[in-house]
Amino acid sequence: MKYLLALLVLVLLTSCDLFVSKEKRTQELIDQEIREIDWNAVDSYPLFENCDETQTKKGQRECFEQEVLTHCSKALKEFEFVLLEGTDPTVQVDFLVDQDGTLSVLNIEKDTAIDTQMPEFDKMIRQSLQNIPPLAPALKRGMPVKSKFRIPIVLKSEGTP
Repeated sequence: MKYLLALLVLVLLTSCDLFVSKEKRTQELIDQEIREIDWNAVDSYPLFENCDETQTKKGQRECFEQEVLTHCSKALKEFEFVLLEGTDPTVQVDFLVDQDGTLSVLNIEKDTAIDTQMPEFDKMIRQSLQNIPPLAPALKRGMPVKSKFRIPIVLKSEGTP
C-alpha cells in the first residue's frame, strides 16, 4: 500500500501537464501560431480584375504594380505640364489599399523643382489614384487586410527620349 501511495504521489508530481486544461493548451497553441506569422507579408496582393489570382505572389505583385503605374501614366498624360530640359526627377508615391480595396495616398516624395514647375502635381497624382478601377484587397490567411506600397514615377522632360 505504501508503494502504491508513493507511486501515485510521484506520478502526480511529475505529470502536471496531464492536468492542464484544454482551453489553456489551446490558447498556448494559438499564441505560438500567432508568433510564427509574418505580419509584414501578405498571402496575396491586391488584384485588379484583369490580374490572375492564381499567379504566384511575385506575379500578383507585378500585375498590381503595373496596373497602378499604367493608370497613373494615362492620367498624367491628360495633363499638360512641362519640365525643364535635362531634369528627369523620380517621384515616390506611398499609398495604402485598405480592407475594402480603397486606395488612398499617404505621401508623395518629390524634388522641389516639381513643386515650382508643376504646383498642381500632388493634386494630379491624388486624383489619378482616386479614379483607379476597383480592386480586391490583399489577403492574409484568407482575410482582407490593409497593405502599403511605394511606387516610383519617373518624369521625363522635353527632349528626353
